[in-house]
Amino acid sequence: MPLFGKKDSGKRPKSKDTKELNKQVSIEEKYNLHGLLGTGAFSEVRLAESKDTPGDHFAVKIIDKKALKGKEESLENEIRVLRRLTHPNIVQLLETYEDKAKVYLVMELVTGGELFDRIVEKGSYTEKDASHLIRQILEAVDYMHEQGVVHRDLKPENLLYYSPEDDSKIMISDFGLSKMEDSGIMATACGTPGYVAPEVLAQKPYGKAVDVWSIGVISYILLCGYPPFYDENDANLFAQILKGEFEFDSPYWDEISESAKHFIKNLMCVNVEKRYTCKQALGHPWISGNEASSKNIHGTVSEQLKKNFAKSRWKQAYYAATVIRQMQRMALSSNSSGSADGNSSLNTSTATTATATDNGNGRNCVKEAEGEANVGAIKQSSSTTSAPSLNESPHTDIKNHQRISPNCSFSGKAN
Repeated sequence: MPLFGKKDSGKRPKSKDTKELNKQVSIEEKYNLHGLLGTGAFSEVRLAESKDTPGDHFAVKIIDKKALKGKEESLENEIRVLRRLTHPNIVQLLETYEDKAKVYLVMELVTGGELFDRIVEKGSYTEKDASHLIRQILEAVDYMHEQGVVHRDLKPENLLYYSPEDDSKIMISDFGLSKMEDSGIMATACGTPGYVAPEVLAQKPYGKAVDVWSIGVISYILLCGYPPFYDENDANLFAQILKGEFEFDSPYWDEISESAKHFIKNLMCVNVEKRYTCKQALGHPWISGNEASSKNIHGTVSEQLKKNFAKSRWKQAYYAATVIRQMQRMALSSNSSGSADGNSSLNTSTATTATATDNGNGRNCVKEAEGEANVGAIKQSSSTTSAPSLNESPHTDIKNHQRISPNCSFSGKAN
């Protein structure tokens, strides 16, 4: 895989520098690799600490070349895309390394957790909060589009908070399905059911507008806690999306502003020509003006999020406990030697907040945990289920759809 080289910092070498690249620099020379943060089909993500600047931590995605055989082009594409993007709301690829067996991607470490998890934990949540979140996403995606990159898999799981701080920024991650427009016409069916745009399902050529549709779906969920499109049968789900059939159900939308609804309608518009661009969306008064309501909608939204987006939390709990113990050991080791060398290998304030999973697709996805005691509570609460009540949303107990890979064929028509 000639794209990677032995070590790369994002700069394309001149021909006279080729020999220098052949002098292999191993990742172990630059980083100490620590606890497992996540695993995927052919990769794992580990916590890493810089040897040059102890205390600086990163996430290293380690890809097994044997397992990746035949899929090298997909990884090369992901790296090309990440090299092109530098934005405060996009998880950054910092360096790449390679040896005979593995490829290593050194990524920015984000520790604030997933979008929906944080909303559920908040005590107060308003349309203004949702508007602020969507504005950050739109700015990042607008930048991506200016760089000629289409993400193609925008969804809540790929939106992470940078840190546990209350005012933390949101970050876009997982560029495994992204594509550069200059690499050819996009017509491949890929994405995640429920978030994918109609033109993708119709297997027509498509472009940047597919990301805007996905942001519309995310905006909808942020204001009610359940998705606009849902059916246990994928063919029926796709039929709903193809027609753009969604409603602002009562009572969940009764308190939501007309401006928010107008904004969403213009993002989830089946007609691509009439669908907003990111720039148009950023200019909407619900985003740039004062039309987002300040009414607290946390109770309703968090209740629906918990019902409709429950995950396999026992997996998160396992990794949370493992990584927390690893980071605590690092902190203890640092404290015992700190008086001798004056360097701490870990800021102990992060020892109980950073953990991760790999999203099952080899993607870097860092989540938040408050400590091992709470991890146990998460595991216990996630194992209980109850029958839907009459007060539950129209989409209670939504199954966890897997995303559609570019190699997966399907019909966008309903039976």
